[in-house]
Amino acid sequence: MVGHPQHRSPRPSPGQASPDRSAPDRPAPGASGERIAKVLARAGIASRREIERLIEAGKVALNGRLLTTPAVKVEPGDILTVDGVVVSAAEPTRLFRYHKPAGLVTTHRDPKGRSTVFEALPPGLPRVISVGRLDITSEGLLLLTNDGGLARALELPSGGWLRRYRARARGRIDQARLDTLKAGITVEGVHYGPIEASLDKVREGPVGANLWITLTLAEGKNREVRRVLEALGLTVNRLIRVAYGPFALGTLAAGAVEEVGPRVIREQLAAVIAPQNLPTGERALYKAPAASAPDRRAPARKQAGRGGPSPSGPAPERKVYKAGWAKPKIQAKPPARPAGRRPRPKPPA
Repeated sequence: MVGHPQHRSPRPSPGQASPDRSAPDRPAPGASGERIAKVLARAGIASRREIERLIEAGKVALNGRLLTTPAVKVEPGDILTVDGVVVSAAEPTRLFRYHKPAGLVTTHRDPKGRSTVFEALPPGLPRVISVGRLDITSEGLLLLTNDGGLARALELPSGGWLRRYRARARGRIDQARLDTLKAGITVEGVHYGPIEASLDKVREGPVGANLWITLTLAEGKNREVRRVLEALGLTVNRLIRVAYGPFALGTLAAGAVEEVGPRVIREQLAAVIAPQNLPTGERALYKAPAASAPDRRAPARKQAGRGGPSPSGPAPERKVYKAGWAKPKIQAKPPARPAGRRPRPKPPA
């Protein structure tokens, strides 16, 4: 089992040699095997950039020797540890759709103490990393995977995986101006590639009312949608990612997770996953926790002649009238006629 990369490394037990920091790392040129960052990312430990930071912090060891550079390759039979925990063999690739609510940070640990996506995930999931990020105020589809190599392949703009967003913005704009984004735009020295934007709905009202815009882009730079629309004079007050490549948010409830089936992974992602890592079978392994069903039993009726509150809830309170108020008159019911007797017809005049 792979430990969390933020856990502290245990101290060596008595009689056990400490990892040798002074020993040189294995040279990368000409060495066989895979680069250590790729191996750890494939095992779902963290992204490649995060793994490089873990190595710089002295948390990664190869065959008992702490590493000081990511320019190292791992060969078959090597023992790789992160924070003193042995990294197990990589499992077949798994992919999950997660509906991220607003207010969560897309990180495993936030220095500011804010709630994170990985703290809010339901139980039963393996160690996963996110495919890209959504900022704290954004919501919608966030892909999760145990395969760091797949996450990197889906994140790179060169892969051509399109992201689709729906943005609610305050301000006024027409479709002709949104069409200018097809040629790209530069905002404060940062160039953003072509963006398809269409005006969905405008609420009638004064200047500055909300409107909805659907945007499709391939880069997904930091806060790209917000910055591009702000450059057009709009203020985004809600941002929802509704699709990432062939995977859509659909009707997935906020905070819910659903695993992508192995067959779909083979059909959609075989080109970016190593053949030995492709999952087999037809059914997903993860089952979402069952939601508690509402009690549909009919409440028991109150027995006649017995006091006390009804099982379905407290009895309604009687209306209290203030002094001087006239109480409503209760109309008396007509006397009941004896059963079996009919009124005699009146004689004709």
